[in-house]
Amino acid sequence: MHILIIEDEQSIVDFLQQGLEEEAYEVSSFTNGKEGLQYALQQSFDLIILDWMLPGLPGIEVCKEIRKQDSTTPIIFLTAKDTIEETIEGLQSGANDYIKKPFHFTELLERIKVQLRSKTDENFSYQLGKIQLNPSTHQVFKNEKEIKLTQKEFSLLEYLLKHKEQVCTRKKILENVWDINFDYDSGVIDVFINALRKKLHLSAEENYIQTVRGVGYIAKEE
Repeated sequence: MHILIIEDEQSIVDFLQQGLEEEAYEVSSFTNGKEGLQYALQQSFDLIILDWMLPGLPGIEVCKEIRKQDSTTPIIFLTAKDTIEETIEGLQSGANDYIKKPFHFTELLERIKVQLRSKTDENFSYQLGKIQLNPSTHQVFKNEKEIKLTQKEFSLLEYLLKHKEQVCTRKKILENVWDINFDYDSGVIDVFINALRKKLHLSAEENYIQTVRGVGYIAKEE
């Protein structure tokens, strides 16, 4: 994970860099707002720690400029400005979080972890051959073309992909996808599996959803 620090107090930069590197993060730093912005727009980072009061270009403007090109990289303001109005302005400029100086490194570290975890969750997707399922956006793609599924079809496919290469019994599918914990005609699963295969346009060579006769189904890549 690569973190960019744009902060004009060198003592704070050194303190943060040492602490973050001890936590196994890669760190780059700038003490000038304009230079930091140029670097931020040229490189890819997992997170940016940004001071408000910076020479060259104020942090609030740096944040706005970054957001014009990059809407996803988490930005945490680290600043002595502490009024409610300033906090709101910082967040409205595109920052994800706002920490006031003086601060405890452990608190900043936890906030960094929260932002990185959220970013990872948002970008996470399941892969099965040419099929990609994104839980956070509730989308399914095959060969980068979106496939429209019903809520239940999506849930069924998601359950199979979560347990890829494992046999999913009809009983477990009913419990986890249909929330049914009693005797029920499991034939409904077969109907939905067939619908999934058709909507995903699975060819004979793309036997991604296989029937385990008398037991259930398994998602696997051939």
